Amino acid sequence: MSRTHVNCTVNGDAVDFLASDSTSLLDALRDELDLTGAKEGCGTGDCGACSIIVDGKLNCSCLMFAAEAEGTEIVTVEGIADGDQLHPLQQTFLEGAALQCGVCTPGFLVAAKVLLDENPSPTETEIRYALAGNLCRCTGYDKIIRSVQEAAVQIGAGT
Repeated sequence: MSRTHVNCTVNGDAVDFLASDSTSLLDALRDELDLTGAKEGCGTGDCGACSIIVDGKLNCSCLMFAAEAEGTEIVTVEGIADGDQLHPLQQTFLEGAALQCGVCTPGFLVAAKVLLDENPSPTETEIRYALAGNLCRCTGYDKIIRSVQEAAVQIGAGT
């Protein structure tokens, strides 16, 4: 089995790993880099549980081969906090009870971060549209939407 040497940046750190040609980026993140935040929910890119940011764009890591990460800049849910300081999205999800089992939560957080980076003051409709690729079977979506709205307010206020 051939393996490819991959060099990229993950959560601000230069990393390198070996991956077989058929290894998904999700599996490489979890198994080679021990970043287990992104989850495999469906394996087909339909649920959003494996969402990460690649070169500033939202991607399903289950649909990307690890070798495709060569030279990219990746942000996972582990990378959105500032050290021990939670990102406002993480804090509002906790405070707003926008999570239960946690399988979908990392994907929602990453997708919401991409939204707020591009549009710091989204409408409810824009939030719902941006998160439409993420599925939750536990919480319902209202608490998630309200948490993103509150995070947008906090980010806009500089807190």
